[in-house]
Amino acid sequence: MTVSALFTALIAILAQIAVPLPFSPVPFTGQVIGILLAGLLLGRRAAVLAVTAYLLLGASGAPVFSLARGGLYMLTGPTGGYLWGFVPAVYITASIIKDNELSSIYRTALAMISALAIIYICGAAQLSLIMGYSAGQALLVGVIPFLPLDLFKAALAIFLGRQIHITLRRNKLDHVIGE
Repeated sequence: MTVSALFTALIAILAQIAVPLPFSPVPFTGQVIGILLAGLLLGRRAAVLAVTAYLLLGASGAPVFSLARGGLYMLTGPTGGYLWGFVPAVYITASIIKDNELSSIYRTALAMISALAIIYICGAAQLSLIMGYSAGQALLVGVIPFLPLDLFKAALAIFLGRQIHITLRRNKLDHVIGE
């Protein structure tokens, strides 16, 4: 539980690295790195626990979402789908990585792309629903501008995840993470 709590805090901290965009209600944020790392390094239960705790903290009003915002509106508003998408994203990532220990770069990349796809699908769906956008409009303001930076975040998460995993194993602390 302690590791899950640390990842909850990490995601909340990374969410504060945020840049609002004039053409979209969706800001660029750093929290996706925390989500991807949770899926890579934690088992399914611990990753889902970390993200669920993050969402509950934010829903209760704690300023853990991007730009120090909190409240139920963040989950029900235009960008809430991205937040909801974090839960299945970490679950799928951890499921793909399970017992693989980040040894296969292809499998790890598949996990990252799957996570991003889930986040985008959930986010664009709610964005479209709340804002009245067509599917094309939702893609133009809620997915396409984010692809290059999110692919970079995925590559960074893979690099950091591998380094953290190697360091934990070298120091015989790899039992700290996982299912």
